[in-house]
Amino acid sequence: MASLYHRDFLVMNDINSDELHLILNRAAELKAKLKRGEPHRVLEGQTLAMIFEKQSTRTRTSFEVGMYQLGGHALYLSRNDIQMGRGETIEDTAKVLSGFVNCIMARTYAHSTVTDLAKYANIPVINALTDYEHPCQILADLLTIQESKGKLKGLKLAYIGDGNNVANSLIVGCVLADMSISLACPEGFWPDAKLLAWGKEEGKRRGVTVEVVPSPAEAVKQADVLYTDVWVSMGQEEESAKRNKAFKGFQINAELVKQAKPDAIILHDLPAHYGEEITKDVADSKQSRIFQQAENRLHAQKGLLSLLLSE
Repeated sequence: MASLYHRDFLVMNDINSDELHLILNRAAELKAKLKRGEPHRVLEGQTLAMIFEKQSTRTRTSFEVGMYQLGGHALYLSRNDIQMGRGETIEDTAKVLSGFVNCIMARTYAHSTVTDLAKYANIPVINALTDYEHPCQILADLLTIQESKGKLKGLKLAYIGDGNNVANSLIVGCVLADMSISLACPEGFWPDAKLLAWGKEEGKRRGVTVEVVPSPAEAVKQADVLYTDVWVSMGQEEESAKRNKAFKGFQINAELVKQAKPDAIILHDLPAHYGEEITKDVADSKQSRIFQQAENRLHAQKGLLSLLLSE
């Protein structure tokens, strides 16, 4: 039987298909218990250290509330709160926190920060976002798709926009879920080459398609899910003019939605810049699952935490 106990979760490839479904099933189970008002304090007395180099709405709130609902406690640590932001090594920080808490969650710029934390900590480390991957987001995305479609296997997701950390994690997540993914990204803004190559090879083995195409219209053909993200992520503000020019036309709007399957759902990991990567009318439409998706960050992460921290 698959077990995630005391494991790190730094990239989507840290888990296999069975473990992905284990997390999603546990998330669904805990979500149902919460909706029924049933207590599920499976992490009574445990503490999560949350290291934030980047600001957050959904990540901080979902992890903090999630630990509380599971019976544990979450400790918010910004760069101004800990010595790691003032010259203390990541190695020392990891070792010190390992003596205080049961798990470390980090939202950072460089992916090496979370890999170094995991290297030196003797407790689980969770990647809550780096410039390379955003695996916790993809758990929530897949949970949302499963709730909306009743399945994952055999579906097609179309991703429109920047081949960023979300796109990188989506490639792996879709393949693990036996879903096809078609990414429409401008030249020069493709996903990570190694992850894309892995996705194509593993996808072929599993009978799903992983591709990058030049136009959104091509990507959304026969798509069950349409997904986008901001054109300018945190830390890329100096590239705004260049990016806004490159991504013009890579927008999910009513006309593009009509070219997908009639029952296609719309996803966006938020925050959204309406009028850029997505129009407000589409985000507010009946096909949109954006706020269900945001809520599912809570449930997916509770599923993950419960499996990492309890046998």
